[in-house]
Amino acid sequence: MNYIILDLEATCWEKRDQRPNETIEIGALLINENKEIVSEFCQFIQPKVHPTLSDFCTKLTSIRQEDVEQAGAFPQVITAFQQWFGYGEEEYLLCSWGKYDKHQFQRDCDLHGIDKSWTDQHISLKHQYAEIQSLKRPIGMKAALNREGLSLDGTHHRGIDDARNISKIFLQYYGEWRYL
Repeated sequence: MNYIILDLEATCWEKRDQRPNETIEIGALLINENKEIVSEFCQFIQPKVHPTLSDFCTKLTSIRQEDVEQAGAFPQVITAFQQWFGYGEEEYLLCSWGKYDKHQFQRDCDLHGIDKSWTDQHISLKHQYAEIQSLKRPIGMKAALNREGLSLDGTHHRGIDDARNISKIFLQYYGEWRYL
C-alpha cells in the first residue's frame, strides 16, 4: 500500500464569489508500508477558467503568475501525478488534511472531462486526528503541528511544504488511521 500525503493549492480570491477554484499546485509525498518517504511530487498547473492569479492568491501561496503560465494543463499534470504514485499498478490511499483536496480534484476532473473515481480512495487526516485526540471539532494543520510539538517547516499554503508537514503527523499516528 502506498500512502499519498497530499496538499493542493488552488486559485482564490479575497472575497468569496461564484468563481470556481482550480488547482494550481499538487504537492505530495509517497510513503510506503515501512513508513519510508519514497519520493515527492510537486507540479504547478495552469488554470483554465481564470488563468490570471489574484494578488490575494499570490500573497497567500507565494505561487507566481509565471509559475502557472509555464505549467502544464490539469489533464497532463494529473496523468503525471497518477503515474508517479502507480495508479492502476499499486494499491494506494490519498491522505489530505480535510476533504477539500478530494473535492477540488473532483471539480477539476469534472471541468476537464476526466474520470474522478480514482479519488474515492481517500481519507481526511484532519477529521480522524480530531477523533484520535478526542477533540470537539477538527483543527487546522498548523494547530495540530503545534499540539504535537512539531515545527511548521517551509511556506504555509505551498502544496509541497504543507504535504511535508502533514506527513509528520501521518507518521506520528501511522498505526491509528482508519482506512477504507
